[in-house]
Amino acid sequence: MDLSLAGEKSLLKLNELEELRNDAYESSRLYNEKTKKWHDQHKRNKSFKVGDKVLLFNSRLCLFPGKLKSKWSGPFVVSKTTPYGSFELDADGNKFMVNSHRLKHYFCKEEVGLIECLMLDPWDPKPPP
Repeated sequence: MDLSLAGEKSLLKLNELEELRNDAYESSRLYNEKTKKWHDQHKRNKSFKVGDKVLLFNSRLCLFPGKLKSKWSGPFVVSKTTPYGSFELDADGNKFMVNSHRLKHYFCKEEVGLIECLMLDPWDPKPPP
């Protein structure tokens, strides 16, 4: 086997691998641009005013997994806003600053209706009248 021929083949394979790597980088860059464009189009800016009721995302609850455990705590009242997207919340006299990414609006009715519960006995042999 000719060594110069083997050297040329290995150089061609290296060049081919380099082209594949560059194509992968280009494909990744295009995908990231499209994803960012889609995300920016569907992004909703949250705006809170002083006096709004909000819920706070508690990220520390992720350590204790539970399907039915809510990760939102509150409601809290917005007491101060800043131009940089952080808000001061008031919780029974305690005030603390929070980023707007951890907040969502709290919507509630002032009056909560009564819930009626009707127990059914599946083992009742008598048919209903």
